[in-house]
Amino acid sequence: MAEDRDEQLRALDATLTSVERVVDLDVLGKELGELEARASDPDLWSDQEQAQKVTSRLSYVKAEINRVTELRRRLEDLPLLYELAEAEGDQAALEEADVELASVTKAIGELEVRTLLSGQYDVREAVVTINSGTGGTDAADWAEMLMRMFLRWAERHNYPTEVYDTSYAEEAGIKSATFVVKTPYAYGTLAGEHGRHRLVRISPFDNQSRRQTSFADVDVTPVVEHTDHIDIPDDEVRVDVYRSSGPGGQGVNTTDSAVRLTHLPTGIVVTCQNERSQIQNRARAMEVLQAKLLEVRRRQEAEEMAALRGTHQSASFGAGENKVRDYVLHPYQLVKDARTGVESGNTTAVLDGDIDQFVEAEIRWRRSQSG
Repeated sequence: MAEDRDEQLRALDATLTSVERVVDLDVLGKELGELEARASDPDLWSDQEQAQKVTSRLSYVKAEINRVTELRRRLEDLPLLYELAEAEGDQAALEEADVELASVTKAIGELEVRTLLSGQYDVREAVVTINSGTGGTDAADWAEMLMRMFLRWAERHNYPTEVYDTSYAEEAGIKSATFVVKTPYAYGTLAGEHGRHRLVRISPFDNQSRRQTSFADVDVTPVVEHTDHIDIPDDEVRVDVYRSSGPGGQGVNTTDSAVRLTHLPTGIVVTCQNERSQIQNRARAMEVLQAKLLEVRRRQEAEEMAALRGTHQSASFGAGENKVRDYVLHPYQLVKDARTGVESGNTTAVLDGDIDQFVEAEIRWRRSQSG
């Protein structure tokens, strides 16, 4: 048992060393010093947008350095914890050391997965759009369940989110929703969720309690930055304004503040109604439209590269028809990923945001496809 544990500790040390090499703490430390100097400049806040970017990046770099150095400290403490517990014959201390070993193993595994995110846009924040599909009221309810699942996942990780738009269905659930996950690498992390999600359950809306299959589509795109040069001529966009509505079609605003943008060349439609003014909603909607057009460009570039390489694996990833995952609540309880085969019988936990095992497996799968 002790030999197996020592081997596990050596393997963890090798993995963490590899992660430290990729993360490059020296480079991060230098960036931290530069960011701290910029943050202390009293003139920084004359440009609110730039100031927020600097402080956000500063917070991320600090957290990343602390995360890696703290994991190294915990890993180096483990042999001592076992040595003391065994020397004193303390079974409770041994069990505590085992719990710490499991925790460190999980944390290093998560950090290792992060190092696999090396795509052009992986470091970006993510715009997530959920649309109800086939299945009527059940599909609208399913779309709302998915939205809650992703927001709870972000909450579990302390990732800030902002809901841009929620279009409620008449009876229950939502027709669509758009929100942003505001943390570095959110796009790379969630990109594997892009596609179709299928729910099988006894319908709570069927008075005969029949089994119902429902679908919802998840669209994940990277947040656009100023360097992306996504130009959208005014004559390519149709702008419609309307009154914001809440659950059941109830009006929540007495003015036409909600905005719908239609990109005529591609047919892409985005809406935003969660801000108070039409100007704010239009700005948010334009951000989402730019993000979706950036994703279109990314896929076109991927297809061109795939054609040059003689493969379509990378290019086809992320197509809207891709089935991502089945969520079966009846006649048995099982969530199973279509591409990786990863599954869980704890459907309640998964729908409450415990999706890390699926997310990490998808990242590894995507890396294997592009490698």
